Amino acid sequence: MDVQNNQALQKLSPYRALSVEQEELCKTVIQFCQDHIMHGNAVFVIKGDAGTGKSIVINKIFNEIQELSSQKNKTNPLLGTKNYLLVNHPEMMKLYRNISENSIYVKKKDFERPTTFINAMHKTGQVADIVLVDEAHLLLTKSDKYNRFSQDNHLEEILKCAKVVVIVFDDKQVLKFKSHWTESQLASVLAQKQVKTYHLKNQFRMQAGPDICRWIEKFCQKSVLPFPKDPKFELRSFGDAQEMYELVRHKNAQFGLSRMVATYDYPYRLDGKEHFVTEGRFHLKWDIAKPEARLPWAERADTIDEVGSVYTVQGFDLNYVGLLLGPSVRYNAQTNTLVLDPARYEDGAAFAGRNGLAHPEQTMERIMLNAMNVLMTRAVKGLYLYAHDPALRAHLERMQA
Repeated sequence: MDVQNNQALQKLSPYRALSVEQEELCKTVIQFCQDHIMHGNAVFVIKGDAGTGKSIVINKIFNEIQELSSQKNKTNPLLGTKNYLLVNHPEMMKLYRNISENSIYVKKKDFERPTTFINAMHKTGQVADIVLVDEAHLLLTKSDKYNRFSQDNHLEEILKCAKVVVIVFDDKQVLKFKSHWTESQLASVLAQKQVKTYHLKNQFRMQAGPDICRWIEKFCQKSVLPFPKDPKFELRSFGDAQEMYELVRHKNAQFGLSRMVATYDYPYRLDGKEHFVTEGRFHLKWDIAKPEARLPWAERADTIDEVGSVYTVQGFDLNYVGLLLGPSVRYNAQTNTLVLDPARYEDGAAFAGRNGLAHPEQTMERIMLNAMNVLMTRAVKGLYLYAHDPALRAHLERMQA
């Protein structure tokens, strides 16, 4: 059973062996921090697509920085430094704090949500030494009264509150207007800083060859190619959502970490009540937020009876994924492309705050494609698809024949 191998607690452990590329990147970032800690004004940017090991690397770096900060060596430039790791994702925050319980040098208090960190630093007038930001593409790019962030940009404020900042960034995982990042926007915020960038390219999550990765990439660019064959990865479409769910349950019993997920096309509200995803005879409740739960949604045993959203699975690995492509995703036979309908997308929060965006319609489509990309790249061993749209469902069946 591969449950343990793919659990995030093990995969993100700072004691896990890394690839040669990842190890070299860790050494490079730590040296960068040592070189710039005296004068500050420096940013290291780690880029990479989903599954390239960005979170593993940044957690390893943070653990080693915290170890260096406690080593009483007068020639150690990081001795006594006060450092933090930030992530704007409650499920990932649970994970990092759980990992810290097995670490000598990292404590739960070293991990914070960005707004909490910014507000605390502004209140006390303090400046941290090194701040690492995982999933920096989730940082806010406008004020958000609901989350008690009154400034204009999370990253701009973090840069004011730290000497050296290390961020993990993937613009293909931007999911909301209020966290609207592009490569050019990132460059603009970092314009006055000393910046070094590294791009991770090797895929580690999916046990799949380049043909599968290319198929998913093209699908998220609205093209549906013939299904490639891969002995290590199962890509399959279904004509019945319940049949797909039953196979996911079987895979979960066999391998663990197998879940149903869906595009945000089914009604859901944060009102404490259960809301359901229905497709024919398939009827299952949406994921239920449990802030008090120790484990993140993707790894709780009870969530095999729920449908996950992009917000509960982003950043996590699953052995098998059953993905429901909802009403917002359709197929146009004349153009032979996917067509996205923002009016059918139920994630109202994603499209809130369009003021200042030059092309909101284009941004809506990009957000929807990004969310689909996040959902499709969770799978380690297999990805199953069911489409609400009959035309897309039929086309997927033809493409896998």
